[in-house]
Amino acid sequence: MTVEWSEHILRKALSQPATASSDFDLNPEFAPPAGTLRPAGVLAAFHPDDGRLMLTKRASGLRHHPGQISLPGGKVDPGDADETAAALREAWEEVGLQPDAVEIIGHLPPHSTVTGFLISPLVGLIRGPFTPRREPGEVDEIFTLPFSHIADPASYRIERRPWRGQWRSYYIAPYGPYYLWGATARMLLGLAERVRA
Repeated sequence: MTVEWSEHILRKALSQPATASSDFDLNPEFAPPAGTLRPAGVLAAFHPDDGRLMLTKRASGLRHHPGQISLPGGKVDPGDADETAAALREAWEEVGLQPDAVEIIGHLPPHSTVTGFLISPLVGLIRGPFTPRREPGEVDEIFTLPFSHIADPASYRIERRPWRGQWRSYYIAPYGPYYLWGATARMLLGLAERVRA
């Protein structure tokens, strides 16, 4: 069933209850990393006219998650007030989206990763004109995916691959040439489940 875009649908989905997720949901045999998870923030920014979600393909030379499809964002730096500030700063640095051009309308539950981050995802709407500008050292490509794909639980499935000598399962939601997977796919699946609810 195709999910048509409307701002009302997104806002209603964000009002639904939800629980935290993690890379260990499908892999309980893996132990979470020892110590405190490092806080990070990401931004799920939708275009209000058609609901397309902005995503990036991370640069291949990055230390964490090179070449992966992700939401703009990153770890909280010392100068950031919190995860929201980090997500907005990173969106400005990575894709040229100014913080005052985003209306924050809600949050997705936190997601903990196998690489030791606790991600706080913001959900926002891009307001006013915006021309993406990628930071070459961090981003290889900026693109969008349709709301009908992101918001449909049927777009997501589980795959697995060897990791550290064991099989690790993860969510994917591929679209054309874009292999959306891992933490980003899991966080967006949570949103799709709330849309469907």
